Amino acid sequence: MKVVLLAGGFGTRISEESHLKPKPMIEIGGSPILWHIMKYYSYYGYNEFIICCGYKGYMIKEYFADYYLHRSDITLDFANNNEMIVHNNVAEPWRVTLVDTGYNTQTGGRVRRVRKYVGDEPFMLTYGDGVSDVDISELVKFHNSHGKIATMTAIQPGGRFGVLEIDENKAITNFAEKNKEDGGWINAGFMVFEPEIFEYINDGDATVLERAPMERLARENQLMAYKHNGFWQCMDTLRDKEALEYLIASNQAPWMIW
Repeated sequence: MKVVLLAGGFGTRISEESHLKPKPMIEIGGSPILWHIMKYYSYYGYNEFIICCGYKGYMIKEYFADYYLHRSDITLDFANNNEMIVHNNVAEPWRVTLVDTGYNTQTGGRVRRVRKYVGDEPFMLTYGDGVSDVDISELVKFHNSHGKIATMTAIQPGGRFGVLEIDENKAITNFAEKNKEDGGWINAGFMVFEPEIFEYINDGDATVLERAPMERLARENQLMAYKHNGFWQCMDTLRDKEALEYLIASNQAPWMIW
């Protein structure tokens, strides 16, 4: 199963760093948060990634094009025809497809643009700015068990995110993005979709995945919640980044299980 990563937004709430690089390339613990997310999926055996690039997407492409330079020791022998020797070559078992999904494209539009790389098969999707210790194997098992089009990981972080209404069968009956209620279940990313999701993305690049498509899925009883009571943290602000840095520095980062 392929993993689609949304990595094209502007990251305006962490503009202290995002004015220089795309938000998923902001480093925590010396590596881009995007790398942390990919390492986490890879731990569970998912190694084929499709990255939806947009704002400063060339920086993401350059990072992966020169991945071994970032992760390995090298010797540059300028006296011998600029020979480069790579020591302790660090390689990942990854296949990474980097797609320019547009500068101003919304989340649903980005997903729609990578359809040909996803193919006619189920896939996973998450945001390029959030880490968690959600059990990916159990998430996929849950998705396969209910027969619906979409599964969304749901958490209870407090009151600054949109709220999901979930019935006793774990079906999401209402999706309301960016409300201000406290204590509700919210969208944490780490989603699984059947290919039918593309039929719900009808407005091209302007489609916001978290609005009309998700709302319609909820109305049609096709959106299920995988409730996660463990760790989850997005990196919306500089304060969030500092919190993640602290967890790594103190060896308390729950997602670093590789």
